[in-house]
Amino acid sequence: MAVTFKSLETILERYPPSPEHLISALQEVQAAFSYIPKEAMTAVCDHLGVPVSRGWAVATFYKSFRLTPRGMHEIKVCLGTACHLKGGARLVEGLERDLGVCRGHTTKDLSFDLDTVNCLGACALAPVVVIDGNYQPTATHRKLKKMLKEMQKA
Repeated sequence: MAVTFKSLETILERYPPSPEHLISALQEVQAAFSYIPKEAMTAVCDHLGVPVSRGWAVATFYKSFRLTPRGMHEIKVCLGTACHLKGGARLVEGLERDLGVCRGHTTKDLSFDLDTVNCLGACALAPVVVIDGNYQPTATHRKLKKMLKEMQKA
């Protein structure tokens, strides 16, 4: 979604110009754009009377804030004990090769986000991969590669 002055204005008019609203305003910006664009950070900080450097410090401190656009599809590979023992790390390596991106990043074409999680609580189904919120039990590189190709065609 493109950052527009109107959409930022709508968000900012809900907040009085006070530094105490920084986190709330950034959360709302992220909800609207799926990340915090540079232009939005500047607008939020200007409106709240906060130095832009403080805005970036807050956004980089909290892991929940995202500073780059999200991919269309989200892939999370479990690396909990059971998933690790059943090949979770190898799945990550294969996906990194297939997608051309390291975990924690988004593909250049914004098609996929690749990330890892510590445990999904589905140990009996290990290794588990979650794609767009859907659990893929007993995942294999072959199954995942096939799914990625189908998703890229759609």
